[in-house]
Amino acid sequence: MNKIRIMTDSASDISTMDEKQLDIAVIPFPVTLGGQTYLSRVDFDNDQFYELMARYDEIPTTSQITSFQFQEIYLREAEAGITDLILVLINSKGSSTYDNSVQAVELFYEEHPEYRGTFRIHSFDGLGYNAIYGSPVVQAARMCKAGADAGEIVQYLTEILPRRQIYFGIYDLKYAAKSGRIPSAAAFLGTKLNLKPVMKIYDQEITTAAKCRGERSLVEKLADLSTAEMEPGTPYELIYGCDTVCLEELRTLMIHRLGYGPAACYQIGAAVAANAGPKVSGVAFLRKQEA
Repeated sequence: MNKIRIMTDSASDISTMDEKQLDIAVIPFPVTLGGQTYLSRVDFDNDQFYELMARYDEIPTTSQITSFQFQEIYLREAEAGITDLILVLINSKGSSTYDNSVQAVELFYEEHPEYRGTFRIHSFDGLGYNAIYGSPVVQAARMCKAGADAGEIVQYLTEILPRRQIYFGIYDLKYAAKSGRIPSAAAFLGTKLNLKPVMKIYDQEITTAAKCRGERSLVEKLADLSTAEMEPGTPYELIYGCDTVCLEELRTLMIHRLGYGPAACYQIGAAVAANAGPKVSGVAFLRKQEA
């Protein structure tokens, strides 16, 4: 009998409840801040990480998951009797983690040929961050619990991941400037003018979709852009950080425009907060089919 394992990394920001209830394996990213290295979701939760960010006036750095680590993971799962390991990992344009997972496959089989044919590895590029692939990971785990086979889950992920998109707003430009996402001069001017950028993540790219003056205008723009581009009637997820006020404002606007609430809310962890800051809000959704 086949035994399937769904696995992701901590940048997917799935909830600890989904992780435990759906038996999703989460690989933690190492995060360095204040001269010390931590494991995300292991050494701190999101709120504790935000406190660390406030304590140190520096940009946290995250490290990739190495090929050697993936080989160890594959051996552990194979020895546990897993027949199909399905991984969905952070955007390959932002981290070498996915590429390392692919490189490790043949290296693993060379060292452990006894698992060829009995242990299959399916590795997916998540094409983004946070709920872009976190939500499909959760759905894949639900499919697994409901008795779907590996082929059905692989087909679902193959079809859904390229259509996932996020709009999110940045409230404090300091972190985006220090991480290089926004030029320092533009961030300084934006802060003076109270400008808040709306960022778009789609097809592995992060681009500036709009600039808004003030927080209320930012939330309205997020709702406008997201409802205009999402597939009608499909579920969506809200994204937030250390501030739940903007989350509730966005929830209210989305319900008003669509007539139904979000399927879930995803709080950003270290990988996103390191570049965008701890205060964000956003919407993840299924993009309309291309004509």
